[in-house]
Amino acid sequence: MSQPHDSFYFSTNANVGTDFPYLVLEVINGRSYPQSPAFQIMHWHEDLQFVYVLDGSIQLRTLAETVALAAGEGLFVNKRVLHRVEKVAGAHYKTFRFPDFFLGFYVGSPARQLVDNLLEDERLAVLRFSPQTPWGREALAALQKLSDLKNSQSAFYAYEVLLRLAEIWLIICQNSCLPPGGEPDKTNRRMQRILRYIEQHYTEEITLADLAASASVSKSECLRCFKQSMQISPYKYLVEYRLLKAAVLLKNSNKSVAEIASRVGFRLVSHFSKCFREKTGLTPREYRQNGSVADEFEG
Repeated sequence: MSQPHDSFYFSTNANVGTDFPYLVLEVINGRSYPQSPAFQIMHWHEDLQFVYVLDGSIQLRTLAETVALAAGEGLFVNKRVLHRVEKVAGAHYKTFRFPDFFLGFYVGSPARQLVDNLLEDERLAVLRFSPQTPWGREALAALQKLSDLKNSQSAFYAYEVLLRLAEIWLIICQNSCLPPGGEPDKTNRRMQRILRYIEQHYTEEITLADLAASASVSKSECLRCFKQSMQISPYKYLVEYRLLKAAVLLKNSNKSVAEIASRVGFRLVSHFSKCFREKTGLTPREYRQNGSVADEFEG
């Protein structure tokens, strides 16, 4: 995929390092189980991901498109694709994250080439399973079974999960019709550069001129790119990015609130605390004591 590994917000799988690095997150009305200190911000991960909506509706946004999903619908998100799941009131959905080696069976397997060929195709970023097609319904039925497995785990849970994941992947390989190749979207390329700049310089004072210069565009074009692809202003994205970094430090370090505020780019502790409370409903100290926050899950 085209996104560099060291750019943007990298989301880790909490089960990495275990003998079964498979992560299921259930999200009900904005609260994730297990809970995650995350906000509505573009992120990427090395995992592959399936999303399945159980009730209500959600929107998954990438830099290039927005995909709406209703109850009973789902999709696939390729690794290293910048995305976020937008919170919709009353939505109930699950995300299933796993490493691509789950699909290769064994070292030297001919299946490995099938996996690599499709995953490395830049045209495959997000694939929606349409209930209007036979293969889409087949994939959605398999996702429903994957969801059910999480609710009633047997002694064979891991094996059953692997079989379902392979089943869905085979459906994708047999039926996915990728769009024809072409020149990458200009706005997409510019936004990648701007977001990379924010990731690298969020601890510093950043102006609109700085962001525009990072993508070699005017300030008005920078604003247009943000409005078109992110639906928020550059300033709001920068603040939320800093708050996300602060939330991680509050949870995983003993640094003082003042030190954390300064480290993530807030010049005034009072401004940091005000923004943090507006976003989470908690003060930084309350968040640290609670250890998590149920606000706008990052999928």
